[in-house]
Amino acid sequence: MTDADRENLLAGERAGLRYRLALPQLAARGVSGLQLGALAGSSLEFKDHRDYQPGDDIRRIDWNAFARSDKLTLKLFREEISPHCDLLFDGSRSMALTGSAKAAATLGVSALLATAAANAGCSVAAWLARSGCEPVINGQLRPSQWEGIAFDYAGTPVEALRRTPPRWRKQGTRVFISDLLWMEEPAALLQLLARDAAAVIVIQLLALQDWRPSERGRLRLVDAETGAQHEINVDDAALNRYQAAVARHQQHWRAACQQSGARFVSLVAEEIVNDWNISALVKQEGILLAH
Repeated sequence: MTDADRENLLAGERAGLRYRLALPQLAARGVSGLQLGALAGSSLEFKDHRDYQPGDDIRRIDWNAFARSDKLTLKLFREEISPHCDLLFDGSRSMALTGSAKAAATLGVSALLATAAANAGCSVAAWLARSGCEPVINGQLRPSQWEGIAFDYAGTPVEALRRTPPRWRKQGTRVFISDLLWMEEPAALLQLLARDAAAVIVIQLLALQDWRPSERGRLRLVDAETGAQHEINVDDAALNRYQAAVARHQQHWRAACQQSGARFVSLVAEEIVNDWNISALVKQEGILLAH
């Protein structure tokens, strides 16, 4: 990692101090956590009684109450919650598109969201989709301490997840950051993200030239991941067709996320790296709350 990478992580971490991740109720539930919730669970704080039912844990029967009333009742305790966030970002070559702020924004937004998740009381684990889905070195520490991040993978995150499935925490919140610029159906990735998850957030991060390219004329296009080259003639009509195709692709992802229950938001790298203004995450989907 370069000094610039480290600065981008630090900038995102600082920006994230102003926010906390908005957690749905399911994402805040756990088996043995440190916080107390409003529902019945397994902490040591007594809450109430209810009648015994076949299959209940007999260790929770209140035998003193049984001696008084000859009726089996269970002790209920306050729910314990242990929220967790697994944050996965795309490590493919297209995320470090030459001449763009894409890599800087990916690092900064990842750091911002990890910090916001910690502010919400989550434990956090950062993951990178490269040849497999691999844990970021120091990925459970503050983002400014992460190591070993590189955008050098010639493939898709779907392939990485299938090749090396991650050991994600069940019933946690999963955040995925990528440009989403591959051809496979969104459902393939969303099914992998949603398995045993309480909530899924998909953040599309595009470079300005991904969204609104300005070059015209006879151009040689080089695939950022495969190195394949194509010579094409680009005029206004071609640019309009391209932008319409990108918009359709984005809408396809948005609709797939809505259908699967995931939250979706799209960001443009160059619009956020100067001041880390991520109002879209706050206003559009309520992903972040003021801390």
